[in-house]
Amino acid sequence: MTKATEVTGDLSPGVIPRSPIAKTRLFFKLHWHRGAPGQATPDWVLNFCYGMWLAAFAFKLVGSSWDMSWHFMWLRDDLAPPHLINTVGTVIIMVLVAIHSYTGMGADRRSLRLMQIGLVVFLIAAPLDVINHRVNGLDLTAWSPSHMMLYIGTGIMQAGVIMGWLKYAKPGRMRTGVLIGLWAFFLENTFFPNGQQEYGILGLRAWERGAPEAEPELLNFAANQIGHPVDRVAVEYFTMPIDDWVYPLWGIGVMALIFALARHTTGFRWAGTTVAAAYLGYRLVMWPLLLGMGFPISVVPFYLLAVGLAVDLAFRIGRGHPVLTAGVGALLVTAFGYGMLWVQSQFRPWILGDAHTESAPPVAYWTAAVCLAGVGVLWAAAGPGTRAVNSLLAKRRERTELPAA
Repeated sequence: MTKATEVTGDLSPGVIPRSPIAKTRLFFKLHWHRGAPGQATPDWVLNFCYGMWLAAFAFKLVGSSWDMSWHFMWLRDDLAPPHLINTVGTVIIMVLVAIHSYTGMGADRRSLRLMQIGLVVFLIAAPLDVINHRVNGLDLTAWSPSHMMLYIGTGIMQAGVIMGWLKYAKPGRMRTGVLIGLWAFFLENTFFPNGQQEYGILGLRAWERGAPEAEPELLNFAANQIGHPVDRVAVEYFTMPIDDWVYPLWGIGVMALIFALARHTTGFRWAGTTVAAAYLGYRLVMWPLLLGMGFPISVVPFYLLAVGLAVDLAFRIGRGHPVLTAGVGALLVTAFGYGMLWVQSQFRPWILGDAHTESAPPVAYWTAAVCLAGVGVLWAAAGPGTRAVNSLLAKRRERTELPAA
């Protein structure tokens, strides 16, 4: 090994081990020394680090998906298997953030700060969520403040990882593929609270037909919280505590903006559709697994594929004209999203007839007007807003870097 290779860590592909453990040992041997953010990073180190980010998010994805189903069946348990799986992902993330922070490799100052802030928010939220359950009993909704802090912390981390990969990865299929994966994880984390309604509506219908999914202990606990017997009122309070206007605005409006970001950052013409398909593919894998293990299942949001397609078509029609793209995008997202959501809601009567179940949660369709206006304005404002923020950050950086008089 030459001296230059020892310093930079640039190794020929044949020298780099395939085993993650061996790669970790090699990394610490060559690169475990303090450095400022933005240090030169060999390709194999960059790919290995961001591959581990994907693995960490995968652990958190599986854990959180199982956790949502778990809580519609049993009372909370701090050491439940879904929590332990999620914790594995969190531990990997803690190690990765420590590596980026200490070595300065694989992240610039901005992306590293987002990783660090997101991790801190998540680590603060985790014990707060435990305390919330201890003090207030059963936390009935995925939209509670402590749960939202968990999503926000994870989302900030994911934004930092996306920015870091965008900055340092070389153009090509691997760069695009990893970005698609990262945006799929970001989509899942943001969409996650909508699972309250997707699991909840099936849980309510199951109780109504005399086959409750939740254990009696959980139903009794939920009913006691409102001083009520276990009847439809109590079960609805447990399963469907969120207003009907929340689900479509979050699932269509907010997800459309994420698809637009994915399309913009990857430059891949079908990025929105691909991210949606990747997420739905995961949901379709988890659905039979949960069913086979005897856990509650959820409605699957197939309409997201239409929303992703609408975003991709808007970029093709707009052809580089931001305002036109935003306007067309808002129209297509609203038409495709709400149209497909309505079609999905009709699957039950069309296919299953009078079966006492549902193919979509309840939806307030008047929100289509809000979605149309909101998506159009936010999409159009994204470009000018980003440029303004970047300008402010650049001026601030110039002031801090000016030599003393």
